[in-house]
Amino acid sequence: MSSRSPEKRDPGSVGAAKPGGVLEADGGWSGSSDPYCIVKVDDEVVARTATVWRSLSPFWGEEYTVHLPLDFHHLAFYVLDEDTVGHDDIIGKISLSREAIAADPRGIDSWINLSPVDPDAEVQGEIYLAVQMLEDVRGRCLRCHVLKARDLAPRDISGTSDPFARVFWGSQSLETSTIKKTRFPHWDEVLELREMPGAPSPLRVELWDWDMVGKNDFLGMVEFPPKVLQQNPPNGWFRLLPFPRAEEDSGGNLGALRLKVRLLEDRVLPSRCYRPLLELLMESVLQPAEEDVSSPLAVLEELTSGDCRQDLATKLAKLFLGQGLAGPFLDYLTRRELARTTDPNTLFRSNSLASKSMEQFMKLVGMPYLHEVLKPVISRVFEEKKYIELDPCKMDLGRTKRLSFKGTSSEEHVREASLGLLMGYLGPIVDAIVGSVGRCPPAMRLAFKRLHRRVEERFPQDEHKDVKYLAISGFLFLRFFAPAILTPKLFDLRDHHADPQTGRSLLLLAKAVQSIGNLGQQLGQGKELWMAPLHPFLLQSILRVRDFLDQLVDVDGEEEAGGPARALVPPSVTVREGYLLKRKEEPGSLATRFAFKKRYFWLSGETLSYSKSPDWQMRSSIPVPHIRAVERVDEGAFQLPNVMQVVTQDGSGTLHTTYLQCKNVNDLNQWLSALRKASAPNPDKLATCHPGAFRGARWTCCLQAELSAAGCSHTHSAVTLGDWSDPLDPDAETQMVYRQLLLGRDQLRMKFLEDFNMDSSPEADMEDSGAMEGACPDALAGQREAAARLLEVLEDLDRAHEEFQRQEQWKAVSGPRGP
Repeated sequence: MSSRSPEKRDPGSVGAAKPGGVLEADGGWSGSSDPYCIVKVDDEVVARTATVWRSLSPFWGEEYTVHLPLDFHHLAFYVLDEDTVGHDDIIGKISLSREAIAADPRGIDSWINLSPVDPDAEVQGEIYLAVQMLEDVRGRCLRCHVLKARDLAPRDISGTSDPFARVFWGSQSLETSTIKKTRFPHWDEVLELREMPGAPSPLRVELWDWDMVGKNDFLGMVEFPPKVLQQNPPNGWFRLLPFPRAEEDSGGNLGALRLKVRLLEDRVLPSRCYRPLLELLMESVLQPAEEDVSSPLAVLEELTSGDCRQDLATKLAKLFLGQGLAGPFLDYLTRRELARTTDPNTLFRSNSLASKSMEQFMKLVGMPYLHEVLKPVISRVFEEKKYIELDPCKMDLGRTKRLSFKGTSSEEHVREASLGLLMGYLGPIVDAIVGSVGRCPPAMRLAFKRLHRRVEERFPQDEHKDVKYLAISGFLFLRFFAPAILTPKLFDLRDHHADPQTGRSLLLLAKAVQSIGNLGQQLGQGKELWMAPLHPFLLQSILRVRDFLDQLVDVDGEEEAGGPARALVPPSVTVREGYLLKRKEEPGSLATRFAFKKRYFWLSGETLSYSKSPDWQMRSSIPVPHIRAVERVDEGAFQLPNVMQVVTQDGSGTLHTTYLQCKNVNDLNQWLSALRKASAPNPDKLATCHPGAFRGARWTCCLQAELSAAGCSHTHSAVTLGDWSDPLDPDAETQMVYRQLLLGRDQLRMKFLEDFNMDSSPEADMEDSGAMEGACPDALAGQREAAARLLEVLEDLDRAHEEFQRQEQWKAVSGPRGP
């Protein structure tokens, strides 16, 4: 968005997992289906799961975080059966309104029956109307100005429609002309209807797709009651709705989908409102951590748990990164963790705020580093699809028989072959890790340096000399490298989850890396004695890892403090790359498929550059600050799927459009998301664009004949997929911290203020609060002062939210949006 709104929404976390009982859709002869899911936000596809072949009970286990637009209405899941010939068959759908998702703060987590897809209910788009109620000597007259519509559903095989509008008032009806082959019709027609005797009637406007053969297809409708027509006649854009009808339940005949959906929705105030709370948070990390019980961070640590703690850790890590204080923040939590740890074997083993914050910090600043280290080997594992198994209880006996020859034990042969393959992957992984000191982000190295020093100060005894290494390797290996190897999709190393065989290979690799991260402490113990053939290599690797950790913390300098909010990664770092098909600037008379040429693209915070291949020296580039919109392109524009457009503006103000085709819908969504995030700070973003192309002297979408004609569809810059590259947003992050602090406000007031009012003696307070045991009167007075200051800041934010809510209620009567 080009300007900050008083209200924004935090991302909604959307997860799709394990639909079951899906009916076959392969014509009835196979008794099976090849199902996949697509996820739509207000009719825009944002994700597609992998296809599960030949299954009626598929498991996907895929999770998406989607940043939603302000006017988000509904979320839909479609289950389809993939066909190699012809169109894929739709098995069923689930549609969830924003109100249904938001009804329970915990979200939705249940099996939901699929419903049949009714074409009359599959409506989308908006219509622009201007209605007047007039009166003359002949009585009352309703004048309905039907101007235009946008983003209508495609009903024809060409991907367009032939729309016309039909207006009903009482017993009368009139129709507009039909506009052929467009989803963005411009009518600009005025229809006048006279009032007939009887009770006042509502106004209903229906849109239809005209068909030469067969019946017309319904495109949507709007309806206004008589009271609205009289008091506030419609004038603006209105969302099209399906015909009112009872929700049809298939009774489970189409199957069911297991969904976990949660919507995080909040009002984000202007930056000035959060400044006092932000200052308190920054001050917290600069004071003694061990005795702190009343700062915002101390209160948050005591209140949060589970998933909430992980969300909070992510927000806090991003908030302090943006202020240049991530190092002091992590050091503050480390000191608190160490102060209450007596057994070094339990250090950072729980999911405390300290451990979760370090974990999220590594993901935020270290993802490009992780990709550089692990991606080559992970890609090999997926591409080679080798069978690897060391556990005799899990070996595939059928496979071992096929591999057995000349009296050699099948089990032994598989073990030896698996060991060789495993070492072939594990060796390069260890080599890449221990050789990556110079590529590890400086912020991570400085955080590990502080951690190393603090742990050594807390446990200086000779018998605890390994603890300072284990503290770092526990985070870097056990919470970063090993999870990424086990589930590469969750770390953006792969587009889809691994199949069972590849997943088993990744599990064995992750176990080995985990053993190295534990520095061999539990090697040879437990039930997995079948890992013993790997022990010599693991022990050798552990010696190399110790040297690596020593080099990692041998870094000079300190993190810059107190700077303005900035990106998580330097602008020059590549955040996405890969092959795309680029349309030539002036394709002339070339056929469409020859006008698109394969090019390799790199996206950073500074440029979108491309060349003929990754190794090609000559590159062309598009400056990211010049980007004004990044949008999908209708399939009918070039008769090609998965095309997007990047609209830029040069120094003279002229707009230029670059058309790019992606390999599939997921690749399209990821490029759209990455480009929208990279260009998020740009000014003068476009509110509208053309989802078609200017070909044959007119726009293919709205049929306008002028190249400079205003865009016929609104842009979708707010719809992005959430991941580690999300831009910093200190206001939204501080808002979440405020919401969490509200949960502990009463507890804080009782602990520090109400008890003090009842009995002001320090002795009484120390008896009542174990957290303040042994504290001196001056310390108690300071804690009460800090608590009072925090409560005052929270009350100021309460009042600011109440004021904005009153303003929104006042604006709610202003009517619909303009064109």
